Amino acid sequence: MSVAVVGAGLGGLVAYATLRHAGLDPGEIAVFGTDPDPAGAWRPRAAAIRQRRMRSESDGHCAPASFPGRAAREALRRRDLAPLVLSVCDRYRPTVEDFLHHVDELRERSGWDESFRPARVESVRAVEGGLAVDGEIFAHVLLAPGHPGLAFPEELAGDDRAVHAYEPHEYASTVAVVGAGMAAATEWLNALEAGAEVASVRRREPVRRPLNVARPLFSKRGLAGFHGSAPEERARLLRGFAEPSYPPGAAWDRPLEHAAREGRFRVEQAVNGAEQVICATGFVRGFRHDPLLARLVADHDLETHDRWIVLAPDSTVPALTDDSRTLSLAGVSGQWAYPAGDTLMGMKYAARRFARRVQACRTR
Repeated sequence: MSVAVVGAGLGGLVAYATLRHAGLDPGEIAVFGTDPDPAGAWRPRAAAIRQRRMRSESDGHCAPASFPGRAAREALRRRDLAPLVLSVCDRYRPTVEDFLHHVDELRERSGWDESFRPARVESVRAVEGGLAVDGEIFAHVLLAPGHPGLAFPEELAGDDRAVHAYEPHEYASTVAVVGAGMAAATEWLNALEAGAEVASVRRREPVRRPLNVARPLFSKRGLAGFHGSAPEERARLLRGFAEPSYPPGAAWDRPLEHAAREGRFRVEQAVNGAEQVICATGFVRGFRHDPLLARLVADHDLETHDRWIVLAPDSTVPALTDDSRTLSLAGVSGQWAYPAGDTLMGMKYAARRFARRVQACRTR
């Protein structure tokens, strides 16, 4: 066995499906994780915020090939061109139900369960002959550990009213939502629909953009400019993309404007006397919050900048990658190579380049 994927979430599934598409058999790949369901972490979070549609577009799927995307598949299933028209206009958003069905289908079709190993990996070390994953040696390793944990405001620790948006919850009659990104905007509408009076607690106005990252950075030209930027400029861009944002459009604005006129929605600077506080504050950020990545950096004295591990443009770790072995990072930990690394497009970016190295490397 020559290839290991550490992380059995969506990033791991994307990498696995891409390797299978490249010709590897299930017996050549080991997938390490704590839950055999690739959507095991994502599924309950989407359910907690009552998410109905994906923020991603037609390419937002886990299959190795971009075509056919979700829009084409839905158009074929419904015998209706509307999804394709919406996709051309960058307005297509697949449903969460459709996406999860796709994940389950790909899991079964790809042979995922044949390669899955239930284990929480504690270390990856460079050794003679490859990379040791908790002592077992592989020539090529892709790390896709996902987000290191939920971010919870320190000032609300121990407050019985507080719950994270990605944890199961209902809605009280008065709700304060802390945050101003996609999850927060979704929770404003959820709480209003449940009949609550809602206060949006935020320090600054959210950015309104369709995707987490500016669209030009999904293109080759935009990505080349990103790769050519100085480290501090690259870090500045990445910090900017982490700022709260949610899509523009009447579907968001009309309910909020209507509720504001009724006195049921307002913006506040601090949590006041609401019966419930929903923390739509996302995830903690940076490799230091992930024990596996923090140990990897410490053990090998890897180059870092701010909260990111410095990567080559192909998502590999330069100090631990050569003609005989590969170490790649995918997902949120791969943002230094691809700013939208935590999107499905970003996961495929890392996975495809990893698969090419596996195919080309003489040690396979």
